Amino acid sequence: MRMVAAVIALLFLLPAVAAAQWLPGQATEAVREGLEIGTSTSEIAITSDFHGADLTIFGALSNTDQLLLAVGQYDVVVVLEGPREDATVRRKERVFGIWVNTRSMTFEAVPHSYSMSSSRMIDDVVTPLDLTDQGIGIDHIPLTPVGFVGDGSNLGEFREAFRRLQQGGGLYDRNPSGVRFVSSNLFKASLRLPANIPNGVHTVRAYLFKSGLFVTEKSLPLRVIKTGIEQTITDAAHEQPILYGFAAVLLAVITGWGASLIFRKD
Repeated sequence: MRMVAAVIALLFLLPAVAAAQWLPGQATEAVREGLEIGTSTSEIAITSDFHGADLTIFGALSNTDQLLLAVGQYDVVVVLEGPREDATVRRKERVFGIWVNTRSMTFEAVPHSYSMSSSRMIDDVVTPLDLTDQGIGIDHIPLTPVGFVGDGSNLGEFREAFRRLQQGGGLYDRNPSGVRFVSSNLFKASLRLPANIPNGVHTVRAYLFKSGLFVTEKSLPLRVIKTGIEQTITDAAHEQPILYGFAAVLLAVITGWGASLIFRKD
């Protein structure tokens, strides 16, 4: 009899539990995907023999749709963005047989360096318009000119020249297959650090996309510093410029005097 009573009570409770979980006409809130990242190091030390390096970023996704994950509908783009500063592009023209700077344009607060890796070609991940809105990718970095630019007819030309110079110098780089999923929810990304990477605080950014739509992003700081004699000389030049100037002149005098003694003709 006790078992029969328990079953009857359970049958009466089931509708109440169902009503507590969901009511007709009540909207259910979807759980948004999450993203976490970590770097192999938080600081890069540059010495005199530094020829570039690879930075590894590890990441994990949470609250993902397993079906969409299985069919490859999640994409990750990872970026290492250098310190921002104004950059000037100058155009040279031949005037009376001499190459001179005739026009220039300065872009406001652009990344000095920019390295990007993605799980596949960036144009296959999301539309170019969305990339421009998010400022993701070398071709979509906002390049805003400082001051008056006339009618803007040469704006595209200077923008292309800036991107070309940065890529030619190795400061802007992209790898369309640099992000790999090592398990269903874990991924690893590799970013290339050029030999001439600038000092300062860089930013690692990871962007998550689902079925071509932006979901969320995560960022971490990365410090790049010079070490050894190069940093000592740089610090002296900035912190004690007068003493540094006297030392430079004295070194030049001693070097010149020593060379004259060694190579003088009797």
